[in-house]
Amino acid sequence: MNKVIFPIVTLIGFLSLVMLYLAGAGYSGGSFELSQAFTLLRYAALLGITSTALVIFYLLWQRPAGIQVFVLFLSALAGLTAFYLPYRQQQIARTVPPIHDITTSIENPPAFVAIAPLRASAPNPAEYLGGETSELQRQFYPDIMTRVYIQSPDEVFAAVTAVAQEMGWEIVDADNAEGRVEATVTTKWFGFKDDVVVRMVSGTANSTVLDVRSKSRVGRSDIGVNANRIRDFITRLNSKLGMD
Repeated sequence: MNKVIFPIVTLIGFLSLVMLYLAGAGYSGGSFELSQAFTLLRYAALLGITSTALVIFYLLWQRPAGIQVFVLFLSALAGLTAFYLPYRQQQIARTVPPIHDITTSIENPPAFVAIAPLRASAPNPAEYLGGETSELQRQFYPDIMTRVYIQSPDEVFAAVTAVAQEMGWEIVDADNAEGRVEATVTTKWFGFKDDVVVRMVSGTANSTVLDVRSKSRVGRSDIGVNANRIRDFITRLNSKLGMD
């Protein structure tokens, strides 16, 4: 009997991890709709925590030794991973606003130009909706605001382009004359595409006024990703321009 139960108990944990991987790979590869991928994600988490409980029960029941303990440990680790990653995302989602369009200038957000056609079929339109989105950003992300640099627009443009490349963004358009850089960011797991536009205009005394906007193409909530992306970008840009 043990020869049957042991493989089943161990395989459940590994199966949950495979399901976790397939949820993202299936969606990014076009095999699943987003709702189907999220359903598979929930099943993977449920199976993962169940497998961990089964491993603990089996250890107390059968008291295995040697290689079996090692295999059971790996199975439990796989199950915990399959549970923890979706659980962590769910917990983060509860602490951030259900929005997906973040900008340093709520009153005058940078517009997508070159990227606009790429978003034509995206569920989330390129236009800034304002309203509740603006109010929630003011409440949850008060630190995200317009930046002013003492460097000239040309200097800032060069730094912006360099930082975008360092962050692995796919630059769609970089127009120094218009003071605009547009890029697309693709997430590693699900392959979600978010778009970023950076606008630079001349300020007083040859300074530069800079605004950034980051928006997801799909989904209602971005789980804070766009806000964190802007923060990371500004931090790197400040360092690049010696503004730490």
